Amino acid sequence: MQLRENARWSLVVPTSMGIRITPENRQPVHTADRFMLQATSAETNVASVVSYLGEPTKVLTAFVAGSPMAAIIKANLRQRNMSYEGPDIPQGDAWGFRHQFNIADSGFGGRGPRVWNDRAGEVGRELSVDQFDLDRLFGEEGVKILHLSGLIASLSPKTSAFCVELARAARKYGTVVSMDLNYRASFWKGREEELSAAFHDIAELCDILYGNEEDFQLCLGIAGPEAGGEGIVAKIDGFKAMIGRIQEAYPNASWIGTSLREVVSADHHLWGMVLWHAGEFVVLPLRDIGVIDRIGGGDGSVGGVLYGILKGWDAAQCAQFGWATGALAATSLLDYGAPADEDQVWAIWKGNARVQR
Repeated sequence: MQLRENARWSLVVPTSMGIRITPENRQPVHTADRFMLQATSAETNVASVVSYLGEPTKVLTAFVAGSPMAAIIKANLRQRNMSYEGPDIPQGDAWGFRHQFNIADSGFGGRGPRVWNDRAGEVGRELSVDQFDLDRLFGEEGVKILHLSGLIASLSPKTSAFCVELARAARKYGTVVSMDLNYRASFWKGREEELSAAFHDIAELCDILYGNEEDFQLCLGIAGPEAGGEGIVAKIDGFKAMIGRIQEAYPNASWIGTSLREVVSADHHLWGMVLWHAGEFVVLPLRDIGVIDRIGGGDGSVGGVLYGILKGWDAAQCAQFGWATGALAATSLLDYGAPADEDQVWAIWKGNARVQR
């Protein structure tokens, strides 16, 4: 796998941006009366790790013309050092387009977090390739990595086709293609045949595939780990065997990985990773991490791995950095990891939480 050298953009992500509201002080949604508001999407959660560390990043999305929510989202992307491109689509009447809302608390102790998605009329469902100049983007400007997620790929029939065409255009111009499968049952219900075909088409073009064992089973039809014992060791061994089946089915993929998580409480998780590259397995055993808000931890891990690949690191360094950026995301009420610099991330990996003066 070779990254394109003459590229303006290190990372490009297509996404449907939304707004998340989170109760203050880790209170549950149904009893809270004060909320924090932030712009969010799974794909920009991934890209934030890369953009905060100085790599040029672009977001492909759609906005509601004149919407104050769109203004918040655009300002937030600029704040995260991200360029963006995409149409401003008229709202229409009061029942027209809007940006989706994600209503989610952080949980506390034995009370797990709860998430309520409100995506009716979501403007990002209208994304299509005719809204973008792909020859300019991938050909003239150049992109090192295109990262896709199962969320944008399954949002609507239009976005499924959009992601397939993006992946094809990326491959045509020598861009590496990455995908985090991110299966969501509510998106797939009644569309299993359609989405299985689209995900297969994308996965065939991918150099990097990421997901948990259920993602690979439900999105790509890969046989899951065989029952061979209990505990994390058996789970890791099962996933390693599953990776062999994934690589056989999708031989273009030279990076395959997953984050591992066990939940002790809403504030205390065990965090690990398995990453395979070119025949080498890197297994990072579960370690304790403190959690303020778990949402975006997996996305943060993917972002760290992609950053390592962009920097030309070996598989062990990519896995360690991805582990740490995922853990970093869990230390913030934001949905994404926002590293100050590489040293901050490596300190997390080394377990060094001493004050830096």
